[in-house]
Amino acid sequence: MQRMTTLAIDCGGGGIKATVLDEVGTMRAHPIRVPTPYPLPTNLFVRTLSDLAAQLPKAERATVGLPGMIRHGVVVTTPHYVTKSGPRTRVLPELVEQWEGFDAQAAMEAALGIPTRVLNDAEIHGAGVIAGAGLEIVMTLGTGLGFAVFDGQRLAPHMEMSQAPVRWGLSYDTYIGEHERRRLGDALWSRRVVRMVEGLRPVFMWDRLYIGGGNSRHITPTSLTKLGDDVVIVPNSAALIGGARVWQLQID
Repeated sequence: MQRMTTLAIDCGGGGIKATVLDEVGTMRAHPIRVPTPYPLPTNLFVRTLSDLAAQLPKAERATVGLPGMIRHGVVVTTPHYVTKSGPRTRVLPELVEQWEGFDAQAAMEAALGIPTRVLNDAEIHGAGVIAGAGLEIVMTLGTGLGFAVFDGQRLAPHMEMSQAPVRWGLSYDTYIGEHERRRLGDALWSRRVVRMVEGLRPVFMWDRLYIGGGNSRHITPTSLTKLGDDVVIVPNSAALIGGARVWQLQID
């Protein structure tokens, strides 16, 4: 039986990581990372990912995770890649025009020459951790908030929960994002994470909530005990491992 390998690329606001996985998500190459270049027009994005792929073993298919709203591989909006120097810097109108409506899946498939899926990064992260039973929610904590919903093995259409208002005119993206974590410190920031979970639990009535992303490790032990038995903290490595497992999902 042929063993299917997947090139998995996780695109973040600060860095882009890539590796090659076997069909169950085991890494077959040491992950490599480059800083996200800015400004980032779409042609540079494609070239950056292609250069990463060229440094890794050849794979039969590829998965790319992007921040922002992605529908059927097409970018509806992305928060970081339209800026001059990265998150929280000036938005460049010419980049907004390039990125909104950009068929990233078709572009990467043409560049790599293999079947490719492009999804929101939290959705790929979730594919690496879900059990595949019941309603499962995935939240990733990093530059902002990533969010994905799974019902069994089915991935729901993407929702930008990060843009929902919370309080003081802040969105969730700002309320628990990296800038606020640095400003408040881990203890106060962790309390915000607990309040977010408590506020969203009656909205979704999930069977299980997974919290991942690079900043999940900063949640304090005191706050961890308050999150509840239906909440699981998962490693950030799921962002790459999900690159193989996402091909097993049903996608609406």
